[in-house]
Amino acid sequence: MPGARALRLFAGRVAFTSAVIFAPVTATAAELLVLEKAGCPYCVRFEAEVGRIYDRTAEGRRAPLRRLDNEAPFPEAYRFVAPDRITPTFVLVDGGREIARLRGYPGEDFFYGALGVMLEKLPGS
Repeated sequence: MPGARALRLFAGRVAFTSAVIFAPVTATAAELLVLEKAGCPYCVRFEAEVGRIYDRTAEGRRAPLRRLDNEAPFPEAYRFVAPDRITPTFVLVDGGREIARLRGYPGEDFFYGALGVMLEKLPGS
């Protein structure tokens, strides 16, 4: 039977592991949120032209994409972001605050141009 010290160490490790695994997600690093809704044709177009490759771009490494259902409650970490009536809406967040917002998707070229301007607003840019 293990000793009291061994049990305390084990209990401490379990508590630490549980805290790490079940810790709430917080928006501390830059992310690009895309607010979408089912049936949105511009959301489908964005996904076909940009969304499927975004994570392999320099922009995607700087601000990874996170998709949120615009018609459902946002996760706790993103409650500071207001939903938008236009979809898709792109919201650049960093450190738990909104940095910039782009409403709608007029095409790949415009998106990357506008995103570049948004990314310049990040601290350290």
